[in-house]
Amino acid sequence: MRTHADIDHLSHEHMFLDDNHDENTRRTLWVVVLTALMMVGEIVAGTVFNSMALLADGFHMATHAVALAIAAGAYAYARRNAHNRRFTFGTGKVGDLAGFASALVLAIIAIGIAVESVQRLFNPSTVAFGEATVIAVIGLIVNIASAFLLSGGHHHHGHDHHGHDHDHRDSAHHRDNNMRSAFMHVLADALTSVLAIAALLAGRYLDWIWLDPVMGIVGSIVIAAWAWNLLRDTAAVLLDTSDPHLEQEIRDEVERPGDARIFDLHVWRVGPGAHAAIVGFAGGASTETVRQRLAAVHELQHVTVEAR
Repeated sequence: MRTHADIDHLSHEHMFLDDNHDENTRRTLWVVVLTALMMVGEIVAGTVFNSMALLADGFHMATHAVALAIAAGAYAYARRNAHNRRFTFGTGKVGDLAGFASALVLAIIAIGIAVESVQRLFNPSTVAFGEATVIAVIGLIVNIASAFLLSGGHHHHGHDHHGHDHDHRDSAHHRDNNMRSAFMHVLADALTSVLAIAALLAGRYLDWIWLDPVMGIVGSIVIAAWAWNLLRDTAAVLLDTSDPHLEQEIRDEVERPGDARIFDLHVWRVGPGAHAAIVGFAGGASTETVRQRLAAVHELQHVTVEAR
């Protein structure tokens, strides 16, 4: 019988945070500050210039600031509770929960922009084109700076495992969805700024007043599509859906020698790029042999092996 000393070395932490977790936290906080400053500037400018367009965009940016603050808070919460044993598989999925919440905010923003744009299409209002264009340009500059800050943490990796070149870059199971949600909010702001600048210039020089609400409708459709993709991917992680490519890779590694066959396999994501798996197999191979084979699958951070 094994003693406590014999098995102490088998215990381990369940911390499945991204390698860039702390760096992503700092980047997101800087973007929150920039967004909040721009939000205040637009609201103040809208009040001074009596421009409803600027006021509306300022409050629209406020919703993005809240969503970005959620992302920053998620990073801090995940780090603070990384060793909290109340979280069975750690806090690696806190970012996905925050990403799901941010996607909902993004969807609400898209609906709000669409409703307001349709109303303005049928009931045109006077726009202070000159002042609004200047503020929109400043907003675009802020968005570009924010995107630059976040771009360092918004990347994906391909993996080469023992001759299996599986490119997971298109798989939501290998993304930091919290950073992705922050990045999408910044892109949404940049898109609305570009569309607003185009519409304001057309309105000022070509008298195309109708283009402003039309651009708003176009922007809302694009933002809604981004929100849907983010909702779909984060929901998949929160519901523990499996990655077919990773499942196949596990089967290949375990079954290829011919002395083991998997009869029960569960794979789910526990953090950015980190997965857990329960592998039930039958055959002549030992559990230790199967564990050694699974070590080649680098995405697996927590493995339970059962032999029959």
